[in-house]
Amino acid sequence: MEELLVYAILLYEELVTENEYNKRLDELFLSNPENDDLLWLEWETDIKKAIIYVRTHIDYSSLDLERFGRILMSKLKVAYENCSDIKCFADRMYGIWESLPGDIQNIEPFWTLCYADDPLSWGDEEQTRDIYEHMLNYYKD
Repeated sequence: MEELLVYAILLYEELVTENEYNKRLDELFLSNPENDDLLWLEWETDIKKAIIYVRTHIDYSSLDLERFGRILMSKLKVAYENCSDIKCFADRMYGIWESLPGDIQNIEPFWTLCYADDPLSWGDEEQTRDIYEHMLNYYKD
């Protein structure tokens, strides 16, 4: 469910499309067809209800933070590389930080989403990019 939580958060910020979510959901369901959550999500056609379902049915106490973080950072890296406006990217990153479960908001690399855009307030785009790039490579082996 970590991966679907990432998609739910990114869908809300319009960083992935509904088609991308559905394709990944299909792949996950085909590899694990006995999973009741995946079955329910396969049948749900209202994306808003699906996002709510993911967010309310995930067991946050057993969330694999490393897996969640790796998936999130890999998706954000694609968004970063495809975004020419760092200010627009930064606005969305703060929105993602707000969407994260409260108990992980203050853990790195997620905490970075909250403050990485601060240098933009004094015109330092390079420092902001350095902060984001460090965050995006947090899980690099």
